[in-house]
Amino acid sequence: GPKVTYVPPPPPDDEQAIFAHYQTGTNFDKYDEDVVNVSGLDPPAPLLRFEEAHLCETLNMNIAKAGYSKLTPVQKYSIPIIMAGRDLMACAQTGSGKTAAFLVPVVAQMMRDGITASSFKEQQEPECIIVGPTRELVNQIFLEARKFVYGTCIRPVVIYGGTQTGYSIRQVMQGCNILCATPGRLLDIIGKEKIGLQNVKYLVLDEADRMLDMGFGLDMKKLVSYPGMPPKDKRQTLMFSATFPEEVQRLAAEFLKTDFLFVVVGHVGGACSDVQQNILLISQYSKRDKLIEILQSIGHELTMVFVDKKKKADYIAAFLCQEKIPATSIHGDREQREREIALQDFRCGRCPVLVATAVAARGLDIEKVQHVINFDLPSTIEEYVHRIGRTGRCGNTGKAVSFFDNHTDGHLARPLVKVLSDAQQEVPLWLEEIAFGFQTDRVLTPVKNKKVSLEMNWNSRPLELSQYKNVFRSTV
Repeated sequence: GPKVTYVPPPPPDDEQAIFAHYQTGTNFDKYDEDVVNVSGLDPPAPLLRFEEAHLCETLNMNIAKAGYSKLTPVQKYSIPIIMAGRDLMACAQTGSGKTAAFLVPVVAQMMRDGITASSFKEQQEPECIIVGPTRELVNQIFLEARKFVYGTCIRPVVIYGGTQTGYSIRQVMQGCNILCATPGRLLDIIGKEKIGLQNVKYLVLDEADRMLDMGFGLDMKKLVSYPGMPPKDKRQTLMFSATFPEEVQRLAAEFLKTDFLFVVVGHVGGACSDVQQNILLISQYSKRDKLIEILQSIGHELTMVFVDKKKKADYIAAFLCQEKIPATSIHGDREQREREIALQDFRCGRCPVLVATAVAARGLDIEKVQHVINFDLPSTIEEYVHRIGRTGRCGNTGKAVSFFDNHTDGHLARPLVKVLSDAQQEVPLWLEEIAFGFQTDRVLTPVKNKKVSLEMNWNSRPLELSQYKNVFRSTV
């Protein structure tokens, strides 16, 4: 393709802009009700207050300015684990403060141990590398890191694709202690020998299950095996996500020390209970009309609409504009300048509807997003959890509506029933019928929140749906 020349505008550097933060919602104190499980030997005791961490005065001031007054469960457990030098895999619901859970202890240890002034070196040697799957997410982590290092000599830098490579190199060469990066651009700059890995003390994988799957797994293996990268027993490796499928947990163990700890807040892969979930049974051909109906009832509240294809994102956004509903789109084929403009238009309410692909499904922290609509459901339940987690963040409430087409989404029926049940949401009867719509030699045991336990004989012959309805209703 054509040479990329885009240079993003510098972020605002006045104190008020740096410390701008998300307002906590009325349900913030509900986080204390979450059950936390820690797997592994000799975990340190959780914190009850930031003061118990014995952080330096500058960091305590920055934490207060950034609006952090009360610890969430993932922060209570993660901060002392990281400060004790242990490797960590942490799973907690979307919007529950995972970024601060790794940034605060990493910055605290860097301030305690001292850093290397490196702005005049030909090759930079960052102490911390944070890797994330999307450009928007790593930039968001960088902006958060600026808050905690404010007034110190620790210098965070962000590099990502879609921007001029020379610009990324110039940012790094001005000094780099914390490097936030997407995998492709990171490996590119390392290959140009502008970054040395020998001083890395902390390797953080945000959205770790995504970083270890088919999309980025090879890049991560290449990174940790790069010449100069300290082996896993000589660095601290931290992994955070809202979802951790079992196969990814097994992969993660290859990157972690044998005595790593695994913190789970609530259910592994559970959806945020502050999001009201509604699943609508609707055919492909009726989706557009239903979308218009919902958006017209919503008014100008910020809404993210997820679709499965890049071209469809542009098509739906244009269609909504024709219907006098201001909308914009974001996906992987849009230029980085266009992606940033789309996000800005959405954040400020100029375009209160953002039509997006999976590129916006993870990590994005946009205040006042009150609705998520899955025009197309994703292929995995993990991405569903991340998508609806764009709302209901930091104790605020939100709503998620998903269009379910039985011809394309049947594979999600059973995991959707579980996610809804675990989050104490109403499970539609038709969804249960689709999920368990086959003849079984089974014991059906209705339990709280409409969870259903099954013992199944997979070789049995299926019933017709009309017959199955009678069996299911009479049994339950």
